[in-house]
Amino acid sequence: MEPFLQTYQNELLASILSLVVFFLLRFLLVKTIRKIGRISDISHVRTGLVIRYVSFALVVILLSVLILAWGINIREIGLIVSSVFAVIGVALFATWSILSNVTAGIILFFYFPYKIGDRIRIQDKDFPDEAVIADIQAFTFHLVKDDGELLTYPNNLLLQKGVVLVKKQVGLTNGSKSGV
Repeated sequence: MEPFLQTYQNELLASILSLVVFFLLRFLLVKTIRKIGRISDISHVRTGLVIRYVSFALVVILLSVLILAWGINIREIGLIVSSVFAVIGVALFATWSILSNVTAGIILFFYFPYKIGDRIRIQDKDFPDEAVIADIQAFTFHLVKDDGELLTYPNNLLLQKGVVLVKKQVGLTNGSKSGV
């Protein structure tokens, strides 16, 4: 065991340091995201979803750092990674709109000033009516029109269109439904 520790001392030290930085950074980011969610009165479900996305990105970065720290031959890893990315790329090309909606969902988590229960009007010629925000999910907004019709509106379109706040809902707690 001791020859192993002496041989790989630098790699082990870099791995331990990377893990400590990873857990510290994840702790701080999760705490910050939860605080932003609490201050902005954002649903716990949406907050948890953004935390999962950030954690996944941090794990990918950690794995990259560990691969570099241990000096794994980049050419061998490159062949595997490029093959995996080719397969993933074909799969993602078919579902690029889903990815754009997830990305828009993360942006809306930090930026979108409207909450569940608010009455909004989207500046879109195809959607001239007002509606109440019934739910905000990772891919879509669920809007309810006055006649009870449920509309599912993609997150990425909310970033592209203007949104007018018609009436702010008061008295709703974090993540509660408006009864629509």
